[in-house]
Amino acid sequence: MKTLIVYAHPEPKSLNGSLKDLAVSTLESVGHEVRVSDLYAMNWKAVVDAADYGPDASSPLKVPLDSGRAFDAGTLTPDVLAEQRKLLWADTVIFQFPLWWYTMPAILKGWVDRVFTYRFAYGVGEHSDTKYGERFGEGTLAGRKALLSVTVGGPESHYSARGINGPIEDLLFPIHHGILYYPGIEALPPFVLYSVDRMTVEDYADVAKAWEQRLLTLESTEPIPFRPQNFGDYEIPSLHLKEGLEPTGRAGFGLHLRR
Repeated sequence: MKTLIVYAHPEPKSLNGSLKDLAVSTLESVGHEVRVSDLYAMNWKAVVDAADYGPDASSPLKVPLDSGRAFDAGTLTPDVLAEQRKLLWADTVIFQFPLWWYTMPAILKGWVDRVFTYRFAYGVGEHSDTKYGERFGEGTLAGRKALLSVTVGGPESHYSARGINGPIEDLLFPIHHGILYYPGIEALPPFVLYSVDRMTVEDYADVAKAWEQRLLTLESTEPIPFRPQNFGDYEIPSLHLKEGLEPTGRAGFGLHLRR
């Protein structure tokens, strides 16, 4: 297995840093290849601008079209090209980050904004009466799996079905479905640690054991069963789920799960 770890935390001695290091050592110990994109250590530029597209930037800037033109021409900046090559190399991607303000840190979102360019992560495939491009289960990155390893400050009860913050599955849906599954990556159920602000050194032993077990079962873990876009569940071009396919009583994001 070839694994890319995209790590987003400013403190190397943090819990996130320890989880990242443990992932590297655990996977390498059983023969897997691992590469790490440590975004803070890389001083990753988190904002999209015309400099990303060099001579292919238009005025006024048109981010989707310009990014696609630069991708096709091979004129994207070297840092973006390097990350795209890592994604094509990997068959598994682990995103290690803290949940900040209900989502990923800005530097990680900036990695997505800059690396997932038009013609690379989206805007591929045919548009016809039966297909709406290759996305949501198809696309450039199809055949890969991804795991979100997320640390959360609050207790698990706050992120339950009746919790004030909403279910963690709903908070992560935009990442799982909209960032990963859109370009074809199958999202695995996340590894979430709660109440990390109250975690002690003694607690870490159990955390490390659970994380190692999860890492060693990545290859056998079933992905979240999202519905693919072009295989009959959705009307095209409206992309509405066909009537009668949802289980009784299911609504919201859960409509887009096959089971």
